[in-house]
Amino acid sequence: GAYADIVSHNPDTGRTRVRLPSGGKKSISSDSRATVGVIGGGGRNEKPVLKAGNSYFKYKAKRKAWPVVRGVAMNPVDHPHGGGNHQHVGHPTTVRRNAPAGQKVGLIAARRTGRLRGGSKKV
Repeated sequence: GAYADIVSHNPDTGRTRVRLPSGGKKSISSDSRATVGVIGGGGRNEKPVLKAGNSYFKYKAKRKAWPVVRGVAMNPVDHPHGGGNHQHVGHPTTVRRNAPAGQKVGLIAARRTGRLRGGSKKV
């Protein structure tokens, strides 16, 4: 979440002035609750992973999201991009919106493909 610094208390009105991260000041009720201090375990994920085993145990505790295997590295029975004598897709990766589940891999109902060139126009 967010944080705020207490600037002043006004016991007569029961209001407290706080400074928000944006720099703005806001008056809130002195009856409001907040957690004081720093969140425990902060910065735990800021160190490098270094080896595959660490990623393995990280995702083992969560869900089957690792390793991520590319479709072209699979067999044709496992993925529409699989198979062939070299790792290539072999057909356009765009697929229509009403394609059946299992065929819908790649760029689904793409309006355009390729690199975005030229940037946005300033008005």
